[in-house]
Amino acid sequence: MRQISPAELAQRLNDPQQPAPVLLDVREPWEFQHCHIAGSVPMPMASVPARLSELDPAREIVVICHHGGRSAQVCMFLAHQGYAQVVNLAGGVAGWAAQVDPSMPQY
Repeated sequence: MRQISPAELAQRLNDPQQPAPVLLDVREPWEFQHCHIAGSVPMPMASVPARLSELDPAREIVVICHHGGRSAQVCMFLAHQGYAQVVNLAGGVAGWAAQVDPSMPQY
């Protein structure tokens, strides 16, 4: 499974020469409301199997959770479903807050 650090993701998102990946946030709704990376699509982990049709298997998908554990599980699930371009955000939103956006609320 591919991983990307928060700093690498921030660099990618700020590079107009690169296509933006889908930012798939698999945390619970209350977590997403508390904080999230701008442009993220909320899809709680438990709902992913039923909502697969909402995801384009041809697009790169960066999966996000709080620390990287749930997102790693979703990455493995998506890979088994034939999604070839899935990437786990190492450290999740906690890592994003620590490395990229210290103003992001933490929990």
